[in-house]
Amino acid sequence: MNSPSFHHLFIFTVVFFLRCLNLTTAATCHPNDESGLLAFKSVITEDPSGILNTWKKGTDCCSWDGVSCSNGNRVVVLTIRIEPHDADIFLSGTISPSLAKLQHLEGVVFINLKNITGPFPSFLFRLPHLKYVYLENSRLSGPLPANIGALNRLDTLTVKGNRFSGSIPSSISNLTRLNYLNLGGNLLSGTIPLGITNLKLLSNLNLDDNRLSGTIPDIFKSMTKLRILTLSHNGFSGKLPPSIASLAPALAFLELSQNNLSGSIPSYLSRFTSLDTLDLSKNHFSGTVPKSLAKLTKIANINLSHNLLTDPFPVLNVKNYILSLDLSYNNFHMEKIPEWVTSASLLSSLKLAKCGIKMSLDEWKTRQTDLYDSIDLSDNEISGSPVRFLKEEVQLREFQMSGNKLRFDLRKLSFSKTLETLDLSTNLVFGKVSASVAGLKTLNLSQNHLCGKLPATKFPESVFAGNDCLCGSPLSHCKG
Repeated sequence: MNSPSFHHLFIFTVVFFLRCLNLTTAATCHPNDESGLLAFKSVITEDPSGILNTWKKGTDCCSWDGVSCSNGNRVVVLTIRIEPHDADIFLSGTISPSLAKLQHLEGVVFINLKNITGPFPSFLFRLPHLKYVYLENSRLSGPLPANIGALNRLDTLTVKGNRFSGSIPSSISNLTRLNYLNLGGNLLSGTIPLGITNLKLLSNLNLDDNRLSGTIPDIFKSMTKLRILTLSHNGFSGKLPPSIASLAPALAFLELSQNNLSGSIPSYLSRFTSLDTLDLSKNHFSGTVPKSLAKLTKIANINLSHNLLTDPFPVLNVKNYILSLDLSYNNFHMEKIPEWVTSASLLSSLKLAKCGIKMSLDEWKTRQTDLYDSIDLSDNEISGSPVRFLKEEVQLREFQMSGNKLRFDLRKLSFSKTLETLDLSTNLVFGKVSASVAGLKTLNLSQNHLCGKLPATKFPESVFAGNDCLCGSPLSHCKG
């Protein structure tokens, strides 16, 4: 889990603030600024969508797309942002050092340019008023500069989604004005510098999806303003440092998934009353989940899957707040889906795979809000039929029930047009395969007792393998 909506709101707020800070397009921009911008354009080798078409010599550069000027006719913000879903829109080339001519620049916002290559831009060190740097989702590479701490006026530094490698420079400890630091989605290695403890104003620290290792250092006591801590997808090991407890007053997102962390889940997490998201999945946490987590009455997202946690799981008082819950692949023996889960009025994603559930689906009395988006109850001992459930859940996108004891006639199954993924493999399902499955994106009906001629679909043979007597493409031809 991550927090993209908060991140996008943060970017929008910063860009909007910079553009509204005494900005005007009435003035004619300074010749140095025009020269620097045109030099930037000159090393862009591909611009298939014409992002820089308005950048023409002899016209007022304050009116160019992405350029914002102050009342004194100097460029203060440069924004080139491509929406992530626009796959065909990109810029190729490098970042010209001539942007250093924009001496009044306060914000550089380059987001999702995709094909921009080269090292960390050196021109940034020659801009005395720089406060905001967004260099996200391109192909910048090489080490982060050893003297990155010289950018000590920065409020925001994000270079996520590039190919920066090597260690995090120790001089980063000098960026004491930082509010937002995101180095995620790169190839950074080594350990977290202890000097990060100096960044006392941080509200967001994101180092996820790198190659960082070692223990998570005990650096958080001074970071009382931190709202987001994301260290997922690395190689961190050992126990959580005690100073994480200091983050209790403000922290909203604690995301530590896909590491090698171990030990028990600390009971001090019960003091994190502002916590929205807790993701400790795919680690080696063991023991029982503290009963005191029941105090987190407003938490919305919990993911403790793929650990070594044991019974009993506490009863949580989150029925009016919880949106997603994943406790899959631990050592729980729940027998039934807990009542506090089935009564949760806003729960849209429920994943309890291999949780020792032995109930019949006929016993599952869901609330009547029809809000489920994703269900994964695979690898349990659930019996009965999902026909009623799938008929009622009109918003469902994903339904995974492989490795159970479901027994029903597949011909009776109907589902809404929103359903994209259906996995009923390794059950006791019988009957024929209906043509309605052809519209799904993902399907698995293997290892059941289905029979008859298959409808025309795009699915491979493996989707239907291991049944009693199915025939027709992609399986063997039907006889007669």
